[in-house]
Amino acid sequence: MTAPAIAPVLEIDALVGGYAAADHVVKGVSLAVSPGELVTVIGPNGAGKSTLLKLACGLLAPRAGHVRLAGREVTGDSPQKLIEAGLVMVPQEKNVFGALTVEENLAMGCMLAPRALKARREAVHARFPLLAQRHRQLARTLSGGQRQLLALGQALMAQPRVLFLDEPTAGLAPKAASELFDTIRALAASGVGILMVEQNALEAMLVADRAVVLVDGRNEREGLAPALARDPAIRKLFLGGRGVASP
Repeated sequence: MTAPAIAPVLEIDALVGGYAAADHVVKGVSLAVSPGELVTVIGPNGAGKSTLLKLACGLLAPRAGHVRLAGREVTGDSPQKLIEAGLVMVPQEKNVFGALTVEENLAMGCMLAPRALKARREAVHARFPLLAQRHRQLARTLSGGQRQLLALGQALMAQPRVLFLDEPTAGLAPKAASELFDTIRALAASGVGILMVEQNALEAMLVADRAVVLVDGRNEREGLAPALARDPAIRKLFLGGRGVASP
């Protein structure tokens, strides 16, 4: 007997929008993310990847389409309402408060539920022992990889159902990027649905469950990430023709 399919925790349906009234960077993108699934969005520069995240998480107002979280319509809701509902985004830049300590940054992630601060902080410390070890250190003194770990910890303080990651490995050395990808994979395995935009397309597809390829603001391809990573057309378009070892 076939097991029932897991209902998506996030559904983006024919989403349209951009930064100006006549500027539709995203032109009808659709995708879904299930609990515990890591979906990566790849594509050339200007394809609308980061804009898609901003439209779906309330930083930009969609002009058409729908966003549903756990089956509930949340299209156009404010970022605060979406955080309360369980959708949290980690932006590419300015994702931690450099003048605050690690501990203070974590507290910022729990502002909407201050009574839960202690329990949630203990859970984040258990997941990321480095943050516990450096709890008094100023965020600006951390390495790039450590700051990204802190940004993830701060996001987890809101107990997200869905986590948006915008270029999480940007600017990181290869070793730090690989370690961060392992951390993101483990987060998905814990049950969080993750939608990740990445320029490191090959590496992202090797850790993701599924990949969505955007071109000119539209869905171009979608499928199991390892299979797309081995597709010659995808390698030619986005990976410079490099081969991919079997996982």
